[in-house]
Amino acid sequence: MGKNGKLRVGSDFSGIGAFDNAFKRLGIEYETVYACDMDKYTRQSYIANYGEPKYYPENVYDREIPRHSLDIYMTSPPCQAFSLAGKRKGETDKRGVLFYNSHEFIQKNKPRYFIFENVKGLLSDDSGKTFQRWLDFLGGKSVNGNPVIFPHEESVPYHIYWKVLNAKHYGVPQNRERVFIVGIRDDSDNVFNWPKPFPLTKKLKDVLEENVDEKYFLSDKLIHTLFETSSGSENQFSPAIPCDIEKVSPEITARIHKMGRQDPYLKIKSATSKGYETATENDSINFSQPNSETRRGRVGKEVAQTLDTSCNQGVIQLNPSKESGGKQPYQQNRVYDGNGVSTTLDGACGKWGVLNEYKIRRLTPRECLRLMDFPDSFKIVCSDSQTYKQAGNSIVVAVLASIIEKLNL
Repeated sequence: MGKNGKLRVGSDFSGIGAFDNAFKRLGIEYETVYACDMDKYTRQSYIANYGEPKYYPENVYDREIPRHSLDIYMTSPPCQAFSLAGKRKGETDKRGVLFYNSHEFIQKNKPRYFIFENVKGLLSDDSGKTFQRWLDFLGGKSVNGNPVIFPHEESVPYHIYWKVLNAKHYGVPQNRERVFIVGIRDDSDNVFNWPKPFPLTKKLKDVLEENVDEKYFLSDKLIHTLFETSSGSENQFSPAIPCDIEKVSPEITARIHKMGRQDPYLKIKSATSKGYETATENDSINFSQPNSETRRGRVGKEVAQTLDTSCNQGVIQLNPSKESGGKQPYQQNRVYDGNGVSTTLDGACGKWGVLNEYKIRRLTPRECLRLMDFPDSFKIVCSDSQTYKQAGNSIVVAVLASIIEKLNL
């Protein structure tokens, strides 16, 4: 705690400030001793929303470690090395060894608490050996309440707790699983309880904007190219060639069927026993890795799937222009009834698509930020592509706030 009574906090791989937003959400007074991020566009967004920190280095290899212990240290080493999108190179990827910079920080600064965040794929990297090394280096005193009898020679004297948390269990309509590690210094109260999940009431439709710029929609020509009628059936459509704007691959076979007069659905190619999954209105569809022979779980039932840096996702929605009797212009009359949860956001969220009758649109940057639980007061100062990337690389604010709330601050 600083002389001004504010918590002293700092972060590596700070991104667009999910850490800051969590404190603001909780009404906790804090001072940023330092933040660190090397992406120039991310830094622009951070400064525009929080001001420039007193110390704002670009590279974790060059930054100076503060001498006085922080109250909370937050770090999220780049997850691409452990994710499917990054081909899971693990610690053979130079991004995968950035963990050790964070470990060095903890050794030297001795913060009261620390929080790590990473993708769930970390748990299985190198048959679990990578994650076990992380636990060995971070948990010198105990791991999930179990005392460490023979600590690793490089371990720091902390009690650590780890768990995989899903954003959809904490009020955010995104099926985003991330592993969190909470560390508590040995001289502090070392009892920690994870925040309890609760039923999701917020749906994908609740984060969609009502008036969306035409630039986010495909042209009719491209829509007919992507979904053209086949076999003479009025209700069957299948993709022909990929759209050069949305990067939606024809390998994703999608046919609209009728289970009942008012109940259309799509068959989405997937490595299930049937060879496909069905998606109905308000479900999300993940178009990532379209050529994969093993990919499954492409359809999110009333939730968005994980937003990653590509955001190759869509959601089936109604086009109520027919219900208006044609009294309003077609584009302005779109009302999005996406009763679903988005799939996980990544750093290229602009490739998200929304299927609207025979229309597809990308999620807007604001919608992607909402799916990461950033408030609408968050200023967007970068291009769409950079904002999509920033949202997909961030941490869901609600999850982080729930964890911080459980610390004995």
